[in-house]
Order: sequence, then C-alpha cells, then structure tokens
Amino acid sequence: MAFCNIQPRTHWMQTPGSTANCPPGLEYLTQINHLFVCQRFDLLEVVSPFETNKTYDVMNNQGQRLYFAEEKSNCFIRHLCGPSRPFTMTIYDNVGCDVITLHKALRWSCCWSNCCLQKLKVEAPPGEIIGYVYQYYHPFLPMFKIKNENKENLMKIRGPCVVSSCLKDLNFNLLSLDEEMIIGKISNQWIGFMRELFTNTNTFGIQFPFDIDVRIKALMLGASFLIDYMYFELWS
Repeated sequence: MAFCNIQPRTHWMQTPGSTANCPPGLEYLTQINHLFVCQRFDLLEVVSPFETNKTYDVMNNQGQRLYFAEEKSNCFIRHLCGPSRPFTMTIYDNVGCDVITLHKALRWSCCWSNCCLQKLKVEAPPGEIIGYVYQYYHPFLPMFKIKNENKENLMKIRGPCVVSSCLKDLNFNLLSLDEEMIIGKISNQWIGFMRELFTNTNTFGIQFPFDIDVRIKALMLGASFLIDYMYFELWS
C-alpha cells in the first residue's frame, strides 16, 4: 500500500446505526474486515530533534476515515524514553467523541525480563476496559496475547523473526491459542526507503474476519499501535 497522505477531501465513513451488545462508538467496526492505520506526517520531527505526539487516521478499505487517533504524553518523557515511553492514545469518531482509549505504561524494550514486557490496556468507551494486549517472552519471535477484560487469553499474535521495515511488508499474524489457525493479521506497509528515512511515518493494514467480535477488532487496532511503537518508531 502507498504512503497514506490524508487530504482534506478524505471523507468520513457514514455513521452506522446502534448495534446490540456493541460498545458505543464501535459500531463502525461491525461493517468492515479491513482497517488501515496511517500515521500523519509531522514536519517538526523532520526539521528538529524533537519527538512530537503522534497522530493517526484510521480508515476502511474504501479510503473513508473511521477514527482519528491522538497520542497524549509528556514532552520530556518522549525525549528521554523514546519509543518505550508511556502514553495514552485517544481515538475519536467523526463528531469528536472519544470512543477508545489506549494506555501504555513505561517499560523498557527488552524481551528477557517480565518487568520489561510491554502491556497495553484498551477501554471502549473510555473508562470501561474491554481487554489487554500483553507481550510475552519468546527467544526468537515477537509474541503477544490478546486478553479480555478479565485477563483471560483469547488469541495470540506472532510476528516475524526479523523485524525491519526496510525491505518489505511485515506480517504479525493473529492466531488461535493453539497457534494452529491464522485468523487475521497486522501488516506494516513499507512506504519506500527515502520516506522511511526522512519522515518516520508508518502505515499498518489490519485484517480480521467480518463477523468477529468488535471488541477483538478494537483490541487488534490497539495492538497495531503497540507494535508500531515497539518496532517501527525511531528514537529521535
């Protein structure tokens, strides 16, 4: 997929009607099986050494915007901790209501200590936990578990043994707990060497079954942000 350059003419997806047993704001996810998460270009990061709050557009496969996501973190902590920093990511719908909140605590990026394994809490709507994304130890592969609000394991995510966006698209597969079935995937989309080098903007594609629970779709969306910060954000 090409670099996501969001233009003012980009249209919002039409607001769907309410759906039974669906957290408010997640109705958009009932109608899709693909998402594209496109980081917005920030000129300040190119011309200065300062790390800014990240912003993203979340779109369907027709190029319609579903959500806008905005990081909220401390400027000093961003500069000191880089991609390992704690943050709150707020995801808004087309009328500016916050519908999903992601919370990541400060944990340094190394995979051999439990105190350093990354965790993400997902709330939808904000204040109501729908689940978690937990990194867990594997000697060779990036591995995560998708958990429900009670921290019960639902699915796993398995990444490639070599994580680098320099050569090709990379897939993080959503698996059944026994790892026998591929259910979906999160793909880092390569946007070209020069853009990777100078803009540090990333694009992710997310695929999942059309009829899977919207909470799992929201957890996969959260996982894409965690994967971005862990493996594809450069330290300024």
